[in-house]
This record gives sequence, C-alpha cells and structure tokens, in this order.
Amino acid sequence: MRVGLLTREYPPDVYGGAGVHVEFLARELRELVDLDVHCWGEGSARDKAAGVRRHRPWSALDGANDALRTFSVDLAMAAALEGRELVHSHTWYANLAGHLAQQLHGVPHVVTAHSLEPLRPWKAEQLGGGYALSGWAERTAVEAADAVIAVSGTMRDDILGCYPALDPERVHVVHNGIDTALYRPDHGTDALSRIGLDPDRPFVLFVGRITRQKGVPHLLRAARRIDPAAQVVLCAGAPDTPEIDREFRELFEELSRSRDGVHWIPRMLPRPDVIQLLTHAAVFVCPSVYEPLGIVNLEAMACGTPVVASRVGGIPEVVEDGVTGVLVPPDGVDAVHGAADGGASFEAGLVAALDAVLGDPARARRMGEAGRVRAVEQFGWDAVARRTVRLYEEILKQS
Repeated sequence: MRVGLLTREYPPDVYGGAGVHVEFLARELRELVDLDVHCWGEGSARDKAAGVRRHRPWSALDGANDALRTFSVDLAMAAALEGRELVHSHTWYANLAGHLAQQLHGVPHVVTAHSLEPLRPWKAEQLGGGYALSGWAERTAVEAADAVIAVSGTMRDDILGCYPALDPERVHVVHNGIDTALYRPDHGTDALSRIGLDPDRPFVLFVGRITRQKGVPHLLRAARRIDPAAQVVLCAGAPDTPEIDREFRELFEELSRSRDGVHWIPRMLPRPDVIQLLTHAAVFVCPSVYEPLGIVNLEAMACGTPVVASRVGGIPEVVEDGVTGVLVPPDGVDAVHGAADGGASFEAGLVAALDAVLGDPARARRMGEAGRVRAVEQFGWDAVARRTVRLYEEILKQS
C-alpha cells in the first residue's frame, strides 16, 4: 500500500502536538506500508533516502498572508503525490493538499483532525483575513474526506458539531499515542542544573506554546498564589502573535516580582532535557482552554509525573481524575467566547489542585506511578499505527 502522509511539521521542525503525532505515527507506519512523508522545509539527500519530501512556500508569496503561503505548499504537495494509493493529511496546513490530491489523482483522502478552526477564533489574531481561508480549507477537506480520524471521543463530537454535513459513519476515533520506551523516567539532573533549579525545592512544570489555546495567561496568574515553597518552570515558546508574546512577558515579570524560583525557558529544549524535567517535576500542569487530546499530558504520565489539567476536550480521556492527576473544571472559561469572569474561577481551581498535589507527596507519587501504567497499557504508538492501517484497508476496499 503506497501512502502519502501530509503535514506541516516534521523532524527537526516540530513545535506542537500534531508534529509529535506525525513523527511517531510515520515511524510505525513505515513498518506496515510504503510511506512517503510530505512536509514543510528545505530538502536534503538524507530526506530523499528516507522517503521525505520537503516543500517551501513559493518565493513570489514572501511577505504575503500565511494562509496564501500555506496554499502554495499545498499545491506543490498535491502535484508530488502522483502514484500514491491513499493520502493522509494532518492539520489545515496540509488538508487542502490532501483534498486536491484526492480530486486530481482519484485516490482516497484521510484527515486526522488535531484541532478545529471554528473552535480557535483567536487564530484571527495570527492570520487576519487568512483565518477565513484556513477555515475554508479545513471545511472543504473534512466534508469531502473518505474518512476523518478524531484523536479523542470528545474531538469526534466537536467535528460533527462543527461540520454537521459530515456523515458520522466516516468519523473514527484513534487516540494519540506515546512512545513509552522513549518517554520514561530519567533521574539524571544535568538538565536541571543547567537551568538553575534548586534541587531541594519541588517545581511545577508547564511545557507548551505561548498561545491562547494553551491557557498560559491563566497559569501565570494562578502561579502567584500557589505554595511559595514550589518553583515554577515554564518551557514556553513559539508565541502565536506579538500581542500574546507581550502579554506573556508582562505576566511573567509580574509573577517573578511576586515570588522567587520562577524559571522561563523560551526556546525548544532537546527532548532528553524535557524528559528529565518531566521526571523530576512535582506536578505537570496543562491549563488549556481547548485541547482535542493533549499529548503532553501523556508524556508527563509516561515519565511518572502527576498531572493537573483542565477538564476540556479529550483531556479526561487521558488523565483519570483522582488516579493519575487532578482535573480542573473550566469554570467561566470558554474556548470560543473567552472567560466570563476573566478566568478568576478557573485560576482559583488551578491553585487549589496544584496545592493539593504539592501538599501530599505520597499521593502525588501514587498518581505518577498510575499514570505511567496507563500510558504504557493504553497509548502505545504501535497500536495506533495498526488501527490506522486497518482504516486505510477498509477505505481502499470501498473505493
């Protein structure tokens, strides 16, 4: 079976959960199908040997709206997919390429929905009028796709809510996965020493992009009130817009003035360093206001760390409340309409949950151990790949 996997992110250019998903899914799929990966970037001889084709936006569109630049990549991808029997796209950045290949080459198109444009209105801050184009591209591809993969049951509900014209029988749930041989406890301390953490103090850890989706401003405000004995570590970069970058910096400065032991790492750390931080954190925090699944929570659990996360999207399908962590109701916070009370109720919930975990190390240890077991038993990438290939086979039989 000759499959084309279409994505914006692919190693070494991975900055979000969708990129992590594609990286590990591609690794497993190569054992099962004849796979070509089409992604953004500058190609090399090594890429060609590995079945990776990189595409860059057309130079004639340098300085143009990012949505138009994305569409130029999609056109190049679609042209390069001749000879594939099935194409599988990830995120709106590649969905249009899959749709065009479906129409041009007469092959089935599978879409994996990692998020949905209608549920991310803040993207208008980043894309301007391009947000209308990104939404159009996603809708066009999803509604015409031969199959749509939702990364959680809640995500499936969101897809059908946003796109009611879509036949529910074409929407399948295949959860995200985790490489539990890679993400496992690492008790070394060299990364912690480089960052300057106090080894005698517990720390709360956040890892993610600076975006409204991840709820980072809520966390920064909540962190002012958590147990002062705890350090706060923010592995936060890739801001969506200059505006949210400024907001983050202002809130970070306020937090740093209100307590000591606050550390911000604004760059992407090597994966081994992140794994070490995840292992040593007293608690990992995920304050997202919108999250179809949340791979980063799985990464923390696989490293044996308890999780405090918002009860939104697919997170409850990963984090078992009271067993592997604590879920915080998103009181007053809505991904589409914003925070009715400025997020004060949600932030108070984050404070209470974080303090509860920090204040009971024995319970936190039990949660971490249970999280590791859950990650290993239920979210292995090999199982994800097998389920995905079974779906490919069903679609090809029907076409």
